[in-house]
Amino acid sequence: MPPTLASLVHHSALKLTVRAGEDRLDVPVRWAHVSELADPVPYMEGGELLLITALKLDAEDPAAMRRYVKRLVGAGVVGLGFAVGVNYEEIPKALVDAARGERLPLLEVPRRTPFLAISKAVSAAIAADQYRAVTAGFAAQRELTRQALSDGPEGLLAALAAQVDGWAALYDASGAVVAAAPEWAARRAGRLTPDVERLRERTAPASCVVGGPSGEDRVELHSLGTGRRRRAALAVGTAAAPGTAERYAVHSAVALLTLTTERSRSLHAAEQRIGAAVLRMLLAGEPDHARAVAGDLYGNLLDAPFRLILAESASASAARAHAEGHARVAPAPPAAAKLAAADTDGDPLEGLAETVESAAARAGEAVLVVPEGERLVVLTVDGGAAVGACQEYAFAVQATRGATRERSPADEDELVVGMSAPAGPIAAAAAYKQAEQALSVARRRGRSLVEHEELAAGSVLPLLADDAVRAFADGLLRALREHDATGRGDLVASLRAWLSRHGQWDAAAADLGVHRHTLRYRMRRVEEILGRSLDDPDVRMELWLALKATAAAGE
Repeated sequence: MPPTLASLVHHSALKLTVRAGEDRLDVPVRWAHVSELADPVPYMEGGELLLITALKLDAEDPAAMRRYVKRLVGAGVVGLGFAVGVNYEEIPKALVDAARGERLPLLEVPRRTPFLAISKAVSAAIAADQYRAVTAGFAAQRELTRQALSDGPEGLLAALAAQVDGWAALYDASGAVVAAAPEWAARRAGRLTPDVERLRERTAPASCVVGGPSGEDRVELHSLGTGRRRRAALAVGTAAAPGTAERYAVHSAVALLTLTTERSRSLHAAEQRIGAAVLRMLLAGEPDHARAVAGDLYGNLLDAPFRLILAESASASAARAHAEGHARVAPAPPAAAKLAAADTDGDPLEGLAETVESAAARAGEAVLVVPEGERLVVLTVDGGAAVGACQEYAFAVQATRGATRERSPADEDELVVGMSAPAGPIAAAAAYKQAEQALSVARRRGRSLVEHEELAAGSVLPLLADDAVRAFADGLLRALREHDATGRGDLVASLRAWLSRHGQWDAAAADLGVHRHTLRYRMRRVEEILGRSLDDPDVRMELWLALKATAAAGE
C-alpha cells in the first residue's frame, strides 16, 4: 500500500511528532513537497505532505493561519510538516489551533531531520508500493494464464474475481451471460445486458464504468475482440476502484480473453469449412461420409432428428424473386465463408447466426451453421434451444416492423426464414427442398418465418393470391366474362355451380334454378368459347382454381 502519514510518524529515523489531526493519519501521501510561499496552493495537485519552516508566514497571527490552513485543506493537502529550530523554536499556537480547527494533520519536524530525508522516505515507500503492485500484477497474470489454459474462461473468471476481491462475468456476442464467478454473480451480471449492448455500439477497444442499483457496486465493462466488431464483453464488479495490482489483473484478463476470442474465430472459420463439406455430403445423399468427416465435432446431430433452416435477407429475397419470377431456387453448393470474422454490424444473417450459436452453446447442443452466398443454412436438433432461438429472432424482426405492414424490398435489415419438417440424414436433401419451399412461401406472404409443416396443414387457397396466378385466372376466364357482360347468359356462375357439384347436372341446375338442359347448353357454350373440353380433368382443375383465385381477389 502507498505511504501514509502514520507510516512516516512511525519511521524511527524521522522522529516526527503529531501536533494536530491525530485521527487523520491513515491518509495516503502522494508526494512530499517543500514550499515557503505564502500561498503554495496554485502549485498543489492534492495528496501532498507540505513541508515548511514558515520563512514567509506570519505564523503567530491566528487569522492569517486560519486562512492559510483552510486554503491548504481546500487544495487537497493531506498534512503539514513544520520544521522547528529554524525560524521558530516551536510550532506557533496560532498554526496549531488552525490545523486542529480544520482537522489537518500537523507534524513537528525536529531540526536534526532534514526535509530531504522525509522526501526520500516518501519516494522509497512509493517505489516499494509500485514494485509490489507490479510484482503482484505479474503474479496475477501468470495465475490467470494458468487458469485460462487449464480450465478455460471459467477458470480465468474465478481467478480474476479472487484477484480483485469481487466478481467477474463473460458475455457472448449477443449480450448474454455465458460464465460468471462466483456463481451468484450471474444474476447481477444479467442486469447489465443493456449496458453491454450500448458498449457494443462503440469502437473497440471500449470500456465504461457503471454503478449498480442503489450503489450496489462499481462495475467496469470491457469489450473483447479486435477491429470494429466486438465478439464478447467482460464485466468486473468491485466495491471500490481497483488498485494498481488489481488493474494489472483486469488488463491481463482482457488480453487473454481477447486472444481466446480471436483464436475461437479462427476455429469457427475452420469449423464452418468442415460444416460446409458435411452439408454438401448430406445433400448429395452420402450420410456415412458426412459422419466420417464430422467426427465428434457435431456430436450426435447427424443421428438425431434435425431441422434444416434456410435464411436470407429481405433484400436478397426480393432480388431473387424478381430475377427468377418467383420460381423455385435450386440448391447452390455450400461455400465456406468467414462470416464470423467479417465486419457486418446490422447484418440480419450475422445476427441470426450469433443468436442460434449462442443458444445452442448455452444448452450444450450441437449446431451446424454454414453461410451459403446470400443465404445462411442451419442444421440443428429438432425441438432444441437453437430452433426456439431462431423462431424468437425471426418473430422479433416481424414484430419490430409491425404485423400488418407489408415488407418492402428496401428493408435490408429484415429476414426471411424457411424451416423444414424434422428429418434424418438420409432425407437431408428433401429437408433442404422443404426449407426452400417454406422460404418461398414466406417471401411471397411477407412473413419472417414459415415452417414447412404449416404448408401441409394449411390450405392451398392462400397461394392463389400470387399475382401470376391471378393473371392466369383473369386470362382464362376473360372470354366467359365478356360473354356474360353482353347479357346473353351467365356462363361463369353456371361453370362454378357445375364444377362444385362434380358435374352432376340435376344438382347444379337446382342450385342455379334452371332446367338441366339449359345448363347443358351453357356448358357446351363454355367449351366452344374456351376451345377446351370439360371432359378433361386437367381443364376442370384449372378452371376451378381460376374461379377460386378470382373469388379470393374479390372479383
